[in-house]
Amino acid sequence: MLTDAPSLIDLNWQGAPQSEPLAWIKGEEGLIGFGEYARIQVQGSDRFAQARNWWQSKLREFEIHNNVHGSGTGPILFASFSFDESDPSYLVIPRVLVGRRGEKRWITWIGDEVEPALERLDPKPDPRKIEWSGSNGDLWRDRVSDLINRIKSGSVEKVVLARSLDGIASQPLDPRRILKLLHQHYPTTWSFLHTGLIGATPELLVRLSKSMITSRVLAGTIKRTGNDERDLSLAASLARSSKDLEEHEYAVRSVADAISPICSSINAPESPFVLHLANVMHLATDVTGVLNDSANPTDVLDALERLHPSAAVCGTPRDKAQEAIEEVEGAMRGRYAGPVGWIDIRMDGEFGIALRCGQIDESKSKIRIYAGCGIVASSDPSDEYAESEAKLLPMRSALAAH
Repeated sequence: MLTDAPSLIDLNWQGAPQSEPLAWIKGEEGLIGFGEYARIQVQGSDRFAQARNWWQSKLREFEIHNNVHGSGTGPILFASFSFDESDPSYLVIPRVLVGRRGEKRWITWIGDEVEPALERLDPKPDPRKIEWSGSNGDLWRDRVSDLINRIKSGSVEKVVLARSLDGIASQPLDPRRILKLLHQHYPTTWSFLHTGLIGATPELLVRLSKSMITSRVLAGTIKRTGNDERDLSLAASLARSSKDLEEHEYAVRSVADAISPICSSINAPESPFVLHLANVMHLATDVTGVLNDSANPTDVLDALERLHPSAAVCGTPRDKAQEAIEEVEGAMRGRYAGPVGWIDIRMDGEFGIALRCGQIDESKSKIRIYAGCGIVASSDPSDEYAESEAKLLPMRSALAAH
């Protein structure tokens, strides 16, 4: 290992210097993988079961020597699932993996060779000009109005409506540089990179570790001004907003209801806290649970299947909200708002929701970035559009600066 212990975000494997890594990093902790041992694409209503079967079949190929132990050690499967079951999801096992939790650091590699050589990589700024299209201004506001009418008619309670922007770069995009900028500007989020999907999500869909399950629910948003005193006032107004509290309650309820069959106890605080990010503030609740004792213990993929899609990215009731999204949204989400994260050999893992993100195409000359807003009866189309603009800012800023 490197003696000066650089941050995970700055590491590179000399064995594949030009390859795009797999990353899941928050602050100084997380995982980064290099090279590719195996990959598979899955889709369909049973895609989580397909992922489980494939990962377990690969684990049977290994003779594992693990001197570190604990969550996230040993071989790791990085997974990025689509929002909709009909779109492809991607699973990749890296050849080399570096992890950090607290003061503990470890390296895992597949093969008989000596410990892989790592180096520090510091991608330099090389700004690109990005031409954007697809702002969806008036059209998107009309879609919000359509959903508000549906909600007021009683056909559905809440629907999350997404929009996207397409960018064309003047020269190929550098995912490593974009990832580092997101990590620097949003250190309290989970920065991720998986087969061209890149972002910094504030929302943890599920963490499963030693029979403890955790989900951080975000719903209800207000843009920051940059003035600390003004932002404190806005945070207080967000915490009292009936519209945002209603939206948040739906999201928390959907998570608690989803995991209750597999838990012996659940803690879902009655009142949310305000999560302060660099560009926005969210109402947030950490829902935790203790898994039932069972001869067939729940794994993280089972939890994902129960939780996705939550009300935070879909709506309430789920089936009615999904129907409304298909009819009104007008675009395929791909892996936006889908689960992204990792699974270890114990079938524990950590998955966020792919938000504040973009999908880079194979040529690296194009990117599509996404944002979504929860629509309820008291929503205002202009306010929702302004919120979506704030949610697009992390990716737009990183792309402009990289």
